[in-house]
Amino acid sequence: MAAPAVDPYINGHHESVLRSHSWRTVENSAAYVLKVLRPNMHILDVGCGPGTITIDFATRVPRGQVIGLENSTATQEQFNSNASMRGVSNVKFVVGDVLKLDFPDNTFDIVHAHQVIQHVTDPLGALREMRRVTKPGGFIAVREADFASNSWFPEEGILQDLYDWRDMHFRVARTLGGEPNAGRRLVAWARDAGFDRAAITATTSAWCYSTPEERAWWTGLWVDRVLYSSFAKNVISLGYGTQDDLERMARAWQKWGASEDGWYALMHGEILCRK
Repeated sequence: MAAPAVDPYINGHHESVLRSHSWRTVENSAAYVLKVLRPNMHILDVGCGPGTITIDFATRVPRGQVIGLENSTATQEQFNSNASMRGVSNVKFVVGDVLKLDFPDNTFDIVHAHQVIQHVTDPLGALREMRRVTKPGGFIAVREADFASNSWFPEEGILQDLYDWRDMHFRVARTLGGEPNAGRRLVAWARDAGFDRAAITATTSAWCYSTPEERAWWTGLWVDRVLYSSFAKNVISLGYGTQDDLERMARAWQKWGASEDGWYALMHGEILCRK
């Protein structure tokens, strides 16, 4: 079997990926954390990407400090631009590894990760490190997709192609060491990482896209990801599919997006763990 072509992160940092990540806010992607936020908190946002969630946290902790952590500088320029555009100064970008965080024990009030642990080869190690740098009484907050929950309507003429895309995503992600159904595993992982079950609050929430504007945006993202991101390169390099397969899956996304009845949902698992 050939080695993965590019990035161990399944979609890499293609423009379509950053376009998706830049839509995310605390409200639409981390609302379960709002109930524990306080104005003077210090927060670490692991896997911050272009920083829209990170910066949103910073606006909600005006007497605190927020650090966004990524494993490369690929998104640093966009992160800094987003912070400057919003006039937020209590936030900064650092490069680091969630499996070896360069912070002392008991540093942060909240350590947050959104759609990160599913891509990490050692999720328990990541959670243990997040726990280590969290203050006693603080929180680890993690939200992860449950990829098997992908749901589409209408189904006629496209569902098998979209299932093929989903199955391809599973194969590539797991070859790279990730777990696309991370959402359902979060409680078990947190317990194995050292949290008592009574300290874990588990919830779920979903993204749903149905309006013409939402369908056009979501379709465009996934057509570009399927055809041009690291996902496409890895599919071919690993021998899991061909360019024709990728184009067939992209057409299915386009057909779904063109339907006036189009509806899509993806469920996420969430855990808020008190240390």
